[in-house]
Amino acid sequence: MTIDKEGKYCTICGGIPPSEIGIRRILIDGKETGIDKLDWILGEVAKLRPATDDVIREELLKRVREFNYVPTKKADAYGEALVKEYRTFREKKPEERA
Repeated sequence: MTIDKEGKYCTICGGIPPSEIGIRRILIDGKETGIDKLDWILGEVAKLRPATDDVIREELLKRVREFNYVPTKKADAYGEALVKEYRTFREKKPEERA
C-alpha cells in the first residue's frame, strides 16, 4: 500500500496538515463562526446555478452539514448567513475567489 492513496496527513502529528484546513469564519447570528470547506461549498453550489434563495439555502446547508455541525435551532440563521456569503462570492471576479 502506498501513502499517496491513503490521504494527506501531517508528517509530525499524523492529523490533517495545516495546508489542507479550509476553515473560514463568517458571522452567524452575530457570532463569528468557522465553516470548514466554505469556499469549496460556495463554488459547488454556484455550479448548480440555483434559481431561488430557497434552493440556494437548501443546497448550501446540505453541503455545510457534510463537514460541519449545524445546530437545529440555528439552521435558519446559518441559512441566512450562508446565502449572504454566497451572494458576496458570486459578485467576486473568478480570479478573486479562493
